[in-house]
Amino acid sequence: MILDDIETAPRERLEALQLKRLRHTVDRLVTAVPSSRERLRATGVEAAGDIGSLDDLVRLPFSTKSELREHYPFGLLAVPREQLVRVHASSGTRGKPTVVGYTAADLEAWTHVMARCLAMAGVGPGTVVHNAYGYGLFTGGLGFHQGAERLGATVVPMSSGMTARQAMLLRDLGGQALCCTPSYALHIAEALRQAGVGPDELALEVGLFGAEPWSDAMRAQLEQELGLTALNVYGLSEIVGPGVAAECPEGQSGLHVNEDLFLVEVVDPDSGERLPAGREGELVFTTLTKEALPLLRYRTSDIASLELGRCTCGRTLARISALRGRRDDMLIVRGVNLYPSEVERVLLTVDGIGAHYQLVLAREGALDELVVQCEPADERLDRGELGARAAGALREATGIAMRVELLEPGRVPRSEGKAVRVVDLRDAGAPVGTPRR
Repeated sequence: MILDDIETAPRERLEALQLKRLRHTVDRLVTAVPSSRERLRATGVEAAGDIGSLDDLVRLPFSTKSELREHYPFGLLAVPREQLVRVHASSGTRGKPTVVGYTAADLEAWTHVMARCLAMAGVGPGTVVHNAYGYGLFTGGLGFHQGAERLGATVVPMSSGMTARQAMLLRDLGGQALCCTPSYALHIAEALRQAGVGPDELALEVGLFGAEPWSDAMRAQLEQELGLTALNVYGLSEIVGPGVAAECPEGQSGLHVNEDLFLVEVVDPDSGERLPAGREGELVFTTLTKEALPLLRYRTSDIASLELGRCTCGRTLARISALRGRRDDMLIVRGVNLYPSEVERVLLTVDGIGAHYQLVLAREGALDELVVQCEPADERLDRGELGARAAGALREATGIAMRVELLEPGRVPRSEGKAVRVVDLRDAGAPVGTPRR
């Protein structure tokens, strides 16, 4: 369902709105955020009137996660702290968390774009939404919750964890839309199998999966095991949370960016030069309506491409491709660049390999070794033959020799949130053995 006419508006109308809102964002930063004012002045921008067209965006400085950490926790706010009605934050696994504040207007905008994304997937009044994203400082759970309630849906606020109970209530309460990370959806599917519940006993129609890169092979696995249409949702807490972009079921040819609120670019990860549509690079977003934490040209580290033109669903919003991964998640193994999602794509096409896996990096002498730890889909399969086939497929597709270890079913760690796909033991000096839990 198309919720707003801006989703199908001509690009000229959309770009006029973006320019107006970009100028307002620049004015807010110049007026209220001293560090941003200085950085803008260094580029020759003293006021909103210095932005003549959207092409002037490339003159503006990038924002980065390190800048947010430098001004932790509230140093980049463009409103008094007392105007915040909510605070969210990242996990902080790579340093201090990035803290994001929301005014009442920011929450309203977030709720609306989440409602737009859910409506795109077919959620409407009375739809039973089983929400297994984590609630708390992580933006996922509350983002989906408030968007679904805005549409009049019936929300089951499960959060993550207690997976056996998730499976029981998904069946008993008639969940029609499942919201969680794709890796946790596989964990729920496993719990359903163990409980003897098949897809035909569920009311599931659609899954809205995000917060981690996932492949079309994973999509096929999810759709087969859960009997739903698997759709991709993208967001990041620094920009708003989930709701920045979402996939439509009609096209499934990229994620529609809510461009009236978020201006998207793709740049070369090394030079920062803007890339044309169709070229893969780093996603960069500018917030157009944020009051508390407006950001110009925020570098996400997420790798994708951008497509323009009308989708088969009728929307004219730009689309980003499914993420290949994060720039800082890219592995360099014996001189070859590799994203974990590429391993997933190949691994899940090997008949007999289960959906759960983990990559372990170790060092053999002076050389890096990549070990793929996974499980057989059926414990009766010949693990030696299955591992050899998987290793051959991975070597052919990536050019990297990997050792494949077939573990006992259930031994690869399951995730209740974002999956930990890579364990790096190279500096620990530990041998590769059973996976860490």
